[in-house]
Amino acid sequence: MGLFVRKVKTASGATAVQIAEKRRGVRTIIEHLGSAHTEAEVAALVQVAKDRIAGDQQQLDLQIPVPTDKPAPSTALAGPVVTGSSSRLLWDVLEQAYSRIGFEDIGNETFKALVLARLVEPTSKADTVRVLEEIGAQPPSLRTIWRTLATCIEQDWRDGFCRAAYAFAAANAGTTGLSVVLYDVTTLYFEATDEDELRNVGMSKERRVDPQIVVGLLVDSSGFPLEIHCFEGNKAETLTLIPVLRSFQDRHQTRDLVVVADAGMLSAANLNALEDAGFSFIVGSRITKAPYDLAAHFERHGNHFKDGQTLESVRSMGTGAKARDRRVVYHYSFKREKRDNYTLNKQIEKAEKVANGTRPLKRDRFVKLAGKKPGVDWALVERARQLLGLKGYVSNISPEVLDGPAVVAAYHSLWQVEKSFRMAKSDIRARPMFHHQRDSIEAHLTVVFAALAVARHLQKAAGISIKKLVQTLKPLRTVTIDINGHELTAAPAIDADTQEVIDKINAHAGH
Repeated sequence: MGLFVRKVKTASGATAVQIAEKRRGVRTIIEHLGSAHTEAEVAALVQVAKDRIAGDQQQLDLQIPVPTDKPAPSTALAGPVVTGSSSRLLWDVLEQAYSRIGFEDIGNETFKALVLARLVEPTSKADTVRVLEEIGAQPPSLRTIWRTLATCIEQDWRDGFCRAAYAFAAANAGTTGLSVVLYDVTTLYFEATDEDELRNVGMSKERRVDPQIVVGLLVDSSGFPLEIHCFEGNKAETLTLIPVLRSFQDRHQTRDLVVVADAGMLSAANLNALEDAGFSFIVGSRITKAPYDLAAHFERHGNHFKDGQTLESVRSMGTGAKARDRRVVYHYSFKREKRDNYTLNKQIEKAEKVANGTRPLKRDRFVKLAGKKPGVDWALVERARQLLGLKGYVSNISPEVLDGPAVVAAYHSLWQVEKSFRMAKSDIRARPMFHHQRDSIEAHLTVVFAALAVARHLQKAAGISIKKLVQTLKPLRTVTIDINGHELTAAPAIDADTQEVIDKINAHAGH
C-alpha cells in the first residue's frame, strides 16, 4: 500500500503523469498532474509528482550532495515548481467560438470575459472575478467591469452583437438562406419589492408577484439568437412582437422572412402590421374557432380525423375596414388527442368536485352556475371533446408556396426559441436579476444574448449541452512548471471521448 508515480500514454501520443495509490491490489488515481510530449517535460512532471509524494523534499535526485553540517552550495539546482495551472483548453474553445461568430471586434476584452465566464459558471458580475481566477484567466477589476457595462450601453454594443449574430446565422443557413425566424417572450423577475417604470408586477406564467420585465427573443430556425429586447413587466405580449420585428428589419434591411409565433401573438392588428411590413407569418390559432371553420368536415365526418391530417379554411379577422381574410390550417395528431383527452378528464374531475361541494369554487373550466348552485357545463365538455387532437395555425402564405404540412412543420420549430429561453434561464442564469437601473438591465441582457449565441453554436457543433461541455473540459488543467528559471507547459491528458468532442467542434468550425 502506498503512493507512486504513474506514466500513461494518451490517445494523442503524449505521456500523462499521475499520482496513484495501490490499496489491497486496487490502483486509484489520486491526482493528474498533466501530460507532456518531450522527455524533459515528462521528467519535470515526474519530479513534481515525487516531490508531492515525499512531502518536504524540495530537491531533485540529481542535485549535488550536501553535508549536513555545511550550508548548501550556491551551485545547487532548484527543484521544479508548479507556478500555475489553468483550464486553458476550455477557455480556448470558448474564445474560438466567440471569435467565429464575429464577436471579437465588438466591445472589449473585459466584456468578452464577462460573456465567457457566464458560460463557465453563471453568477453575479462581482463573483465573475472569482470564476475567472479559478480557471486561470486574467480577471478584470470590479471597477473595470462596471465601467465596461456602462460603455456597452453608451456605444450600443448590442447593435454590433445582433449584426454579427445575424451574419453568422445567414452564412450557416445553407442554400435556403435565413428564411424563417421564431419569436416568443418570457419574463425575468427581480429580487426586489418596489416597482418602477420598467420593473412591474405583471402576468407571470409562474404566478410570481415579484417585479419583472418582459423579454422578447427572436431566433433562427435552429434557436440561434438574432435579437433581444426588454419591455415593461406589465406590457401585453401581443404588443412586443411588432417593435422587435421592426428593429430587426431596420437593422438588417431584410425582406421576405417568415415569422413564426405562438397563439399569444395572435391579434388582427398584429397580423395586419406584420403583413404591411412585408413579413409572411405563421401564428398559432385558438382552437375554439375550429367548429365554425371546419363546419363542413364535422357535418360529413363528425370528429373523425386521420393521424397527421391537415384541413384548411378561411377566416375573416378584424373589424370594419381593417378586416382581412386569413388562411387557417388545422392539423390533427393522434398523440396530441391522447394528451388532450387526459387533460380534459382532469378538468372534468375538478368541475365535478366543485359541483358536488368537495372542492371550493374557483375559475375552473367547465364549471357553470345554475342559479345559486355550481354545476358541470356538459355542452361545453362535448364541444371540447370534438376538438381533441386538433391544433390551428393562421398564415398569410398561399398554399401554392407552402402547403398545409409545411406550415405545420415550420410552426413546430418554435420549440427552439423555448429551448433558448430555458438555456438563458438555467445554463446562463439570466434570472433573477439584481440590477435596478434600465441601463444595467440592458447591459446584462446583452451579456446574456452573446453568451446564448456562443452556447447555441457550441452545442450544435459538439452535439452535447453547453453544461456538459464545460463539465468535460474544465477539469483538464494546463500546468506551468518552472525549472531553474525555465518555464515548461504541460498540457492535460485528453481521453478518446473528449478528443472526439473537440474534433467535432473543430470540424464544424471548418465548414
